[in-house]
Amino acid sequence: MIKILVGGILSLVIAMGIARFSYTPILPLMQSDMSFSNKVAGYLATSNYAGYLIGAVLVGILPLKKRRKAVLRLSLIFSVITTAGMGLFQMYSAWYTCRFISGFSSAFVLVLSSSIVLDKLAEKEKTNWSGLFYGGVGVGIFLTGITIPILNHYFKWEGAWIGLSILSIILTFLVWIWLKDETSSSTQNKKKEIPAHGPPTKWIPWLIIAYGLEGLGYIVTGTFIISIAGQIPNFNGDATFIWMIVGLAAIPSCIIWSSLAKKMGFVKCLVVTMLLQAFGIVVPVLLMTKIGLIVSALLFGATFMGITTLATTLASRITPKNSSRIIGYLTAIYAAGQMIGPLLAGHFASASHNYNSALIGAAIVVLIGALFLLSEIRFDNKPVKIVITENIQNEEI
Repeated sequence: MIKILVGGILSLVIAMGIARFSYTPILPLMQSDMSFSNKVAGYLATSNYAGYLIGAVLVGILPLKKRRKAVLRLSLIFSVITTAGMGLFQMYSAWYTCRFISGFSSAFVLVLSSSIVLDKLAEKEKTNWSGLFYGGVGVGIFLTGITIPILNHYFKWEGAWIGLSILSIILTFLVWIWLKDETSSSTQNKKKEIPAHGPPTKWIPWLIIAYGLEGLGYIVTGTFIISIAGQIPNFNGDATFIWMIVGLAAIPSCIIWSSLAKKMGFVKCLVVTMLLQAFGIVVPVLLMTKIGLIVSALLFGATFMGITTLATTLASRITPKNSSRIIGYLTAIYAAGQMIGPLLAGHFASASHNYNSALIGAAIVVLIGALFLLSEIRFDNKPVKIVITENIQNEEI
């Protein structure tokens, strides 16, 4: 069980922390050396999230239940190759292609590793460990925050990409041997009365809209926070310190917010996290100092994965009989928001020669998303009993 959990965590480190999010701390290094505009930086980020959107849609459609492990391994290989490709090529077309394929493969890794690990946790009645699994994204972000400055010092930004790909190869080997897609030998159907808590199902569209706005807003900080920090002299050219803070704050966030939600209510917690994130996004506009960026990084890291955990858990509580379809909708609209956000932010930043308008716009978008949720706080923890048929799995000993 522990090996499967650790294998799942490492798969998120590879596909999310490294292949997907390492672009954020390496971006200012690339811009400094290659002198491309914020608009191009936005296009590169958008190509990654376009790949993620298409991957998220396909992985929900394709019948992969019996081939999860094989497809997961193939996706990890593509994550490694595209990470290396960013350092091996110095052409925009190659970068766009690498970022697109990286986003596509990261969606498959996230969904398939989640499916394998969460199925096993449910079988072992350890679903409270899911926060540890999603903490893998924060671990990956923290890890890149440590390694990128060292790699850049000796090998420049190209070496940073290649060095991260080598690290990914090592971690992929561990995932390969630890993350097993084991199925139990026998199953039986059992009717179980499960209390569903939360708003009525007719409220689901508002949750989907709010989550889409979250994807549109959070990704502006998620893409450009290091570039913004690099404009402050106090960092002495080493703004990746901020990325380490994001990772450290993200690691325990899923467990903390899930625990609070069980006491406060999931809708209340989701509203609070989005309000905190909106404030964190706009802090650099109000306080463009080292302290301001540290506060922004802490609030961003502490909320962005927490919001994902709360939103998907809330969806599964509202519709326990059909949660996979609703979570699929949430994932798709979130990915669409991520795709649009960097594109718009890049245009605003290029036109104004700073990130203020992009950050203000992103904060407003997340704030509006939180407002969409306010009306349903009254339904928090209101029980509705639903009888569903679930598979009870038995293992041979």
